[in-house]
Amino acid sequence: MISEETAEELESACRTTVGDELRSITYFTPEEYDHLYLREDLERGNDPEAFVENERSGFASQRTYEWSELGAYEYTIRVFEFGHLVRVIGDEEGVYVTTGDLTMDRFGELTEAIHSILRAD
Repeated sequence: MISEETAEELESACRTTVGDELRSITYFTPEEYDHLYLREDLERGNDPEAFVENERSGFASQRTYEWSELGAYEYTIRVFEFGHLVRVIGDEEGVYVTTGDLTMDRFGELTEAIHSILRAD
């Protein structure tokens, strides 16, 4: 799945960029997923596979937007009552990170860091 080195690099980049607002990190492909990090004061949900399946829809969405006048797809932010989910997708792999409140600039920094790791892998 994901190498231990890449997993550590993702966690380090996310923790550096987001700090204490980092809640969780999940790496996924069209077939598999791996929870890389969960903040110790949180509990994993009852059906994490359903959550991952929802984020996998981004592979198809990315192809849908391929010819958009908006330009290339970069990332998705989902806003919830108690935090945010940021999804970054490459060709055949993706990462979603859950966070507390962040500014748009920090979301941009976070996604740039994730993109650079996914491209290098």
